[in-house]
Amino acid sequence: MKTVELKSLVFRWPGQPDPVLSVASFDLEAGESVFMKGPSGSGKTTLLSAIAGVIDVPQSAVRVAGTDVGALAGGDRDRFRVDHLGIVFQVFNLLPWLSALENTLLPCRFSARRRNRSGPDPKATATRLLSELGLEDTELINRPASALSVGQQQRVAAARALIGAPEVVLADEPTSALDEEAKDTFVQLLLKECKASGASLLFVSHDRSLEKHFDRSVDLPMLNAGKT
Repeated sequence: MKTVELKSLVFRWPGQPDPVLSVASFDLEAGESVFMKGPSGSGKTTLLSAIAGVIDVPQSAVRVAGTDVGALAGGDRDRFRVDHLGIVFQVFNLLPWLSALENTLLPCRFSARRRNRSGPDPKATATRLLSELGLEDTELINRPASALSVGQQQRVAAARALIGAPEVVLADEPTSALDEEAKDTFVQLLLKECKASGASLLFVSHDRSLEKHFDRSVDLPMLNAGKT
């Protein structure tokens, strides 16, 4: 089963003559982990935005969990995104005044589907995820996100993406602020949790040292070779 299907995806920013994306075909299988590489400016973040429905895409160009993302209206896309996708942003996008635990539980506040898939006690599930990702201390997970280190915030962002077993997890350069050892540890933890929940993972980065951890790798500039 394919959780992400791209076909003839062309995207250009308004007022710009040339597309920033022109992907003929790309599929992500259920439970698969894919490393997507490419230099800065190659369109990696734009591609993730297209898959997540953050930007407008043509109908039939992007399907996620069997749904044509381009056919959804804006509000419907927002609801679909929180129901079916977990996203680890490059800058994490945590709410600084909420605790690590509260940030992790945010998808359950906005999505009944994610809340139901988190089990009978979403708070216990969030605590377990944080623990599995290396945040075991009760005092620590109740700190405001603004009081956490970069590495700790990163783990909270991953737990938030994973809670409620979304079909697809998208990770946008999430290791850019970490040293080499911390990068490998984080990627291994993220892959472990995706495997446990059955989520597909699309991890985009320019750091090819992480490529070895994934089922396969693809080169976005090669996918994007038709761009003119």
